[in-house]
Amino acid sequence: MPKPWARAFGVLVLLAALLAAGGTPASGADRLPSGQWFDGAGAATVTVEDGRFVDGLGREVVLRGYNVSGETKLAEHGGLPFASVADARASATAVRALGGANTVRFLLSWASAEPVRGQVDTGYLAAVTEQMRAFLDAGIRVLPDFHQDLFSRYLFNSGSWYTGDGAPAWVVAAGGYPRESCGICLFWGQNITQNEAVKRASYDFWHNARGIQDAFLATAGTTLAYLAEHLTAEEFAAVAGFDPYNEPYAGGYDTGQTSRAWERDVLWPFYTRFRARMDAAGWQAKPAYVEPNLFWNANLDFQRQEGGLLDAGALGPRYVFNTHFYDQKAISGVFMWGKASDGQYARDLGAVRDRGAAASTAAVVSEFGHPLSGTVSDKAPSVLKAMYQGLDSRLPGADWWSSPLASGPVLSGTQWQWDLYSGRHHELMNGNPGKVLTAGDAWNDEDLSAVRTDDSGAPVLRQDARLLDRLYPGATAGRVLAFTYEDRSRDGSTTLTWNPVPATLPHVAQLVGTGRYGLLLWRSNGVAAPTELHLPGSFATTTVVSDLGAVSRPPGYTAHTPVAVAPEPGGTGSRRLLLTAPEPGAVHFALVTDGAADPSAELLNAARAELAAWAAAHT
Repeated sequence: MPKPWARAFGVLVLLAALLAAGGTPASGADRLPSGQWFDGAGAATVTVEDGRFVDGLGREVVLRGYNVSGETKLAEHGGLPFASVADARASATAVRALGGANTVRFLLSWASAEPVRGQVDTGYLAAVTEQMRAFLDAGIRVLPDFHQDLFSRYLFNSGSWYTGDGAPAWVVAAGGYPRESCGICLFWGQNITQNEAVKRASYDFWHNARGIQDAFLATAGTTLAYLAEHLTAEEFAAVAGFDPYNEPYAGGYDTGQTSRAWERDVLWPFYTRFRARMDAAGWQAKPAYVEPNLFWNANLDFQRQEGGLLDAGALGPRYVFNTHFYDQKAISGVFMWGKASDGQYARDLGAVRDRGAAASTAAVVSEFGHPLSGTVSDKAPSVLKAMYQGLDSRLPGADWWSSPLASGPVLSGTQWQWDLYSGRHHELMNGNPGKVLTAGDAWNDEDLSAVRTDDSGAPVLRQDARLLDRLYPGATAGRVLAFTYEDRSRDGSTTLTWNPVPATLPHVAQLVGTGRYGLLLWRSNGVAAPTELHLPGSFATTTVVSDLGAVSRPPGYTAHTPVAVAPEPGGTGSRRLLLTAPEPGAVHFALVTDGAADPSAELLNAARAELAAWAAAHT
């Protein structure tokens, strides 16, 4: 069962809506713009139940979106994701309308929060809160993350090839670390294991040298309390939890210590201490999104290290298994030639599902992505398609139709990254006025932002909208049994189709044609709130074939319309498909496509019959 307070709160929201309208759904006038009777704090709440995310109304939830923003890693805006609240609001609207997000991982800076030891900068926390509120107002959940890479920018000298982010200057000043040097390093990440200054500073943090871990936890506690106090109850309900520490790594192991032992004896105690700070600050019902050893799921054998919080036991609803995945083979340009293909990451992302299940909790991939410029950028369209395919299902497209129940849960994930200032930065690298960075992410030669701002000031996508703005089940009134989405995204002029409708379903194939399609199988649990699928903004038309009905151009939502559309809350112009199936225990299917514009009733009925027979044979 979910956390009792969350389910009870959701039920109260539902009852209040019904009573306000004399037993019929209430208007959304007092909710987010374009809200329905089931929207609000109950729907926004995220907890963990039976290894999946659920909302306060009892629906299974998938979190999808982006990291906002790597700008926090830079100095140009004082460790804030945005230069202004206006920019944050523009980004929030765009990330929903252009990127299809319902969640963002929101980066915070320890260096900016505690520039002087023991003195938390409440001005910074106030600015962070207002920028966070821009996303909450747009109906987007927020996952705050205290971010670090290479421990701290203050480890690096003004002439260095690299930089970092995270710890304040006073931490580095007290450490007496050697002059940083990575030696022969082709990628910034090699500093993690080759730069003695980075290694020793990281080691000191995990061993609480000079009380620096204590200081971090104290600042985290103040930050947690500030957010809980200064966000309204409805806003706070949409804060999904907290990510305590980005990409943890030991810095160095003690004699005889293994990576697994380090996770058990050093990392996990840190997480329990952070969890205690969350509880004390009023975050008792929100999970901590805990990351394993950075190299746990590396796809290069010589980088992979044993771990995955194997000795932490059943994490349960108070923790989420939170990991990252980048294809280091593809990024290297050496270990993977050519493009990604159907099912490329089924094993890697299947391991994430398996680890979450073994830990009795939900799993999330809070960072994934690929460079958009440079020598390996030609791989990006296929790599990103394969990563999203791996999040949607653990099966290659070639196997999905024949074995849908092996699809596994739909994984939540946030792509790295969403940076309005991509290519327009003005960052003095390590404070050096002779090294002003403007290109890409302005950080260690990275360029991964899915968005940029054009000359008119409007946010525009840098990747295929078909890839980024995806159909996905944001909230399912029951249990997802299987899901797939064929996005037909492009690699140059080539349309990538990895999951065509099989010839054994000729009417379904005719209906879909060359269009995009998604198919959801689920078992309903009887809750009154509908199942919601995000609809891509580029769907010119939407056709739905389901056991609940078969319709082209679904009508607007009412409580008595089983297949309908409605705006997503937040007033950004994005839309959702709403499927109402209140009877508990029944298996349902819904195929959603932008294929045939105005299919005949005969074709819809024939496709419906084919899918009904297919679903009966495979469930």
